[in-house]
Amino acid sequence: MEELVEPTARRPERATVDIRRASMRAVYIIWKRDVLRYWRDRVRLVGALAQPLLFLVILGTGLASALRGAGGNLAGFDYQQFMYPGIIGMAVLFTSVFSAMSIVWDREFGFLREVLVAPIDRSAVAIGKALGGATQATVQGLILLVLAPLVGVRLTPLAVLEVIGLVFCLSFALTSVGVAVAARMESMMGFQFVVNFMVQPAFFLSGAMFPLTGLPGWMTVLTRLDPLAYGVDPIRRVVLGAGGTPGALLDRLSLTLGGQPVAIWVEVAVLAAFGLAALSAAIWSFRQRG
Repeated sequence: MEELVEPTARRPERATVDIRRASMRAVYIIWKRDVLRYWRDRVRLVGALAQPLLFLVILGTGLASALRGAGGNLAGFDYQQFMYPGIIGMAVLFTSVFSAMSIVWDREFGFLREVLVAPIDRSAVAIGKALGGATQATVQGLILLVLAPLVGVRLTPLAVLEVIGLVFCLSFALTSVGVAVAARMESMMGFQFVVNFMVQPAFFLSGAMFPLTGLPGWMTVLTRLDPLAYGVDPIRRVVLGAGGTPGALLDRLSLTLGGQPVAIWVEVAVLAAFGLAALSAAIWSFRQRG
């Protein structure tokens, strides 16, 4: 009798293991699908670089000339050098958030429905999309590293490795936000409206274009609530620090809390916590709505 009952009792456990394996494979497949679609779409790859280059070359050159003409600079280095890490953050921001648009697209054309009825945990969809978008945004941001010599920035191998880690952490956090928003959207127009409303303030309050010091009180509060600020600041400190900029000068332009510069590990922890919270919201949405 025990021999007959034992296999039956183990079936739920085996089924759980099978679902977990299928879910892990689904994460990989969704990640791979998004990365391949991104890599094959060369127009999208080049187009996503156009806006950052426009800001860096035209706006950066113009403002740098204006500052020199006024007899000022930023802590002893050129404005384009200050702006360069912010441009990397811009590329990551736009690629991360808009990569989640594929969720709305897949829902409209049926692919997402097929995935959601498969014997997998629905969290696999959110995780796969978040990792896929983070990979795309990381590649997009790192491509801009080739422009470093053009703006007089010198990068060491150690600095490049640190930037890769920081860019991926930022990409994951921002992509998770996009996935959380897309999970609640039914139309492409609705998603674009919400994302555009979020992206522009996030970029301009991140410190990508100007230092986050000496601002009005209300604006200072908004910059400290902007997750992009916690990504741009450590990238700037690593990139400019590798070029020989003294730490004291970097601290004058860095993100501060209570009048003290925020440590890089704290900024990374904030990004990781924000990304996990956004991903949890996305998972909840998929499990609720599908």
